[in-house]
Amino acid sequence: MENATLVALSRQIALRRNLDVIADNVANITTDGFKRQALNFEEFVMPKARASSFERADRINTFVADWTTTTDFGSGSIEQSGNPLDVAINGNGFFVVQTPDGERYTRAGNFRIDNGGRLVTADGQPVLGEGGEILFEQNEIGIEIGADGSIASSAGVKGRLRLVAFEDDRLLRKAGANLFETDAAPEPAVGVQVMQGAIERSNVSGVVEMTRMINATRSYEQITKVIKDQDELRSRAISRLGQLN
Repeated sequence: MENATLVALSRQIALRRNLDVIADNVANITTDGFKRQALNFEEFVMPKARASSFERADRINTFVADWTTTTDFGSGSIEQSGNPLDVAINGNGFFVVQTPDGERYTRAGNFRIDNGGRLVTADGQPVLGEGGEILFEQNEIGIEIGADGSIASSAGVKGRLRLVAFEDDRLLRKAGANLFETDAAPEPAVGVQVMQGAIERSNVSGVVEMTRMINATRSYEQITKVIKDQDELRSRAISRLGQLN
């Protein structure tokens, strides 16, 4: 009886974590360049004492735990925005951003120019070109970004966006502010195109996430009922045993 309760509790804890991940996806459904996450579960067998090594199969206690959170790096829809500083990547690649903690990577191309003339992300982090930060003067107009990431304005060529890729995107970790980090060395992105005046939207599907949330909520409620029934069974058992002479 106690084991049944522990198994149910392990599932509830995993479901709570799963609901947190789903809620984060839903909250970022309109965040440009956001990549949805999913929680992976694993089953493990409760360690047994040596005397119980040959228990019947129906007495094996298996538990569930949230093993890891994975990111879906599938492309979101690309929409025309008309803003010359909006940039989308068509293909497998990332923009490089300089942060106080080092280089980070993002698919969000909703850039702007700050008061210092630097090309920065929506959060004010410098966007890196192949030669470092990309700088503009106040009187520059007519900014154009080519398909290869080259940037030019009325003052001439300003540089080229640094576009990188990784051998295994699964090594990338969320680093906040729609950024990713990794210990793996980046490689120059090959076969990608940059689209000026366009933005990549989130790859989160509202319908899919709401369905996942409903299923997780129902599972949580069912397990709550199982725990409640176990508590009532335990109470009745104690009451009956207390009446025996």
